[in-house]
Amino acid sequence: MKPVNKQTSNIIEKVLIANRGEIALRVLRTCKEMGIQTIAIHSDVDADSLHVRFADEAICIGPAENSRSYLNVASILSAAEITDTDAIHPGYGFLAENPLFAEICETCNIIFIGPTPETIRLVGDKSKAREVMKKAGIPIVPGSNQEVVNEKKALEIANEIGYPLIIKAVAGGGGRGMRVVHFEKELESYFKMAQSEAAAAFGSSKVYIEKYIENPRHIEFQILADKYGNVIHLGERECSIQRRHQKLLEETPSIALSSSLRKEMGEAALEVARIIKYRNAGTVEFLVDSKNRYYFIEVNARIQVEHPVTEMITGIDVVKEQILLARGKKLQYQQKDIKVHGHSIEMRINAEDPRTFTPCLGTLTSYNLPGGIGVRVDTSAYVGYKLLPYYDSLLAKLIVHAEDRKLAIAKAARGLDEFIIEGIKTTIPFHKLVVSHPEFKKGEYSTSFVDQVLFKES
Repeated sequence: MKPVNKQTSNIIEKVLIANRGEIALRVLRTCKEMGIQTIAIHSDVDADSLHVRFADEAICIGPAENSRSYLNVASILSAAEITDTDAIHPGYGFLAENPLFAEICETCNIIFIGPTPETIRLVGDKSKAREVMKKAGIPIVPGSNQEVVNEKKALEIANEIGYPLIIKAVAGGGGRGMRVVHFEKELESYFKMAQSEAAAAFGSSKVYIEKYIENPRHIEFQILADKYGNVIHLGERECSIQRRHQKLLEETPSIALSSSLRKEMGEAALEVARIIKYRNAGTVEFLVDSKNRYYFIEVNARIQVEHPVTEMITGIDVVKEQILLARGKKLQYQQKDIKVHGHSIEMRINAEDPRTFTPCLGTLTSYNLPGGIGVRVDTSAYVGYKLLPYYDSLLAKLIVHAEDRKLAIAKAARGLDEFIIEGIKTTIPFHKLVVSHPEFKKGEYSTSFVDQVLFKES
């Protein structure tokens, strides 16, 4: 008997979660609610993790180092074969936006819960994606239309668009491989720094250049798309509270958008998805300047860390939708069905020094989670949990929901007060400063808020 092609038969009875930490546990919970069996993979130092404990099956795929475990494609696919996995959910980070991994899954008749390899490859090349959007009439930030190969070419572009400018990794994400250049004398050294960081983070030193928009708002739209050409968005998320281009706090709806601008940007996000024939869940990201002009910056072809705020205001389980779309199901919603209820805020509780954002290693000696109506905590930590140097410093996400923004901020402050974490330093004190700050409360902030306002005052 020939093996069943699970991709064409749309069978998903068993999902391998190719990730760790809170996102692995998040995906596992939805799978269990859908009656889907779960396979946890883990490195040897993650053997006691909660996603390993709660999964139906668990397989160790290698040592602690990412390259030998969570980025080890051969080991992951071997685990999938041994367990007769129908589909793989990559979460975020690691292999989530690796087109080769998605292609190999297809070759092995394993459903990849995410976009097609072709789409991942297109949007993963930021300069190529910019070129496509520009041709389609989507507003983009002025800059290079392709990779900038050397300092000489960088100088030519800088003289054309002017300073300040930002150098970005072509295969970038998570704020890595980025350098803001304010003066010509900085260009050569920063160009080399961006290339070096990009090579270390993404395996490619390719970079491109954009005009740096000062003090913008960072706004993104959550999209869902099926293979039949239907696409909707679930509203926007404000992601402007950042440090070194790393998001720290997100909220929805954005207080910066008028109803007309929200509608226009939402339609632009849908058009972006149609242009690239997007499928599954993804995020279209924009910058909005002080004159309310918006610019496309990128598409994230995966689930986002901050997806819970969207779930809180819409009541839609984004991971469930990912699985249904990967099964080949038609979207069960139209745009008119999407209703926003109240306001939601997410705070990333990182195991970091709240002043320097330097990762903090150690063991949790005490761990109490906040609770109550409208409070959600996504975490995989527990008393005795060890923060190791191999992985991301994200410890937990505190998500709150209330009927309006003022009450959501009050609930966020209360939740932060109830959070007890001992044994390591965390960013809880930082978040307390943010949610109590008058400018944040008024919604008058931008991506420069942390550096130019918060840290200058404290």
